[in-house]
Order: sequence, then C-alpha cells, then structure tokens
Amino acid sequence: MSGLVKIIDKTVTPIETDLDGWKKIEGNPTMKTWIEYTSPDESMISGCWEATPGIYHASYAAWEFVHMISGSVVITPDDGEAETFGPGDAFMVEQGFSGTWEIKETVYKHFTIKLK
Repeated sequence: MSGLVKIIDKTVTPIETDLDGWKKIEGNPTMKTWIEYTSPDESMISGCWEATPGIYHASYAAWEFVHMISGSVVITPDDGEAETFGPGDAFMVEQGFSGTWEIKETVYKHFTIKLK
C-alpha cells in the first residue's frame, strides 16, 4: 500500500437517496453521494457529493470538511447568519450543526467526514 488514495473514482456507484439527517423543505432537490474512501478503522470517509437546486434542512451527526468544486449554496445555521459558498471555497461543518442548505445552482463538492 502506497498510503495514497486518489479521489474521484468514476467506478464508484453513487448513493442516490437523501442522506440521514437531510430533509427537503422547498422544491424537489436531489442528491448523489460517492463514498470513494473509507479509512481502515472506519473513522473517516471521503468522496464527492452533488445536489440540485432546492432547500434541505440538515442535522449533522459528524464533523465535515467541504471543498466546493462548482455551484452555489447558502447555508444558514438555525441560530446564526447565512453564509454563501461557491467554487473554490472550503469550510468546516461542526458535529451538531443544524440549519438549511439552500442550493442556488447545482452543487458539486469534495468532502471528508470524521465519523468517530
């Protein structure tokens, strides 16, 4: 094993259902999730995620690092101010986050989630 894993593996079959903790609240957005890497101890996953325009309410059970590749999203914590993210932006979502993801333009992002 080289210790390197290339992300964006086009042979991975995407999950095409809404993820746990995500609820549609406006429009009919859809999502696809490609889990392209799981650490040997299963404490982290990484891959790509795509979602179409609409609004989801999301509740996070785990910490996530996001790097936006394309699209536009406005994320508003239940108890905070809206932030807009687009191509090239990178950000963290803390475990316990609860709020809306308003997808303005189809989003494509890389992610890493710390499960434990």
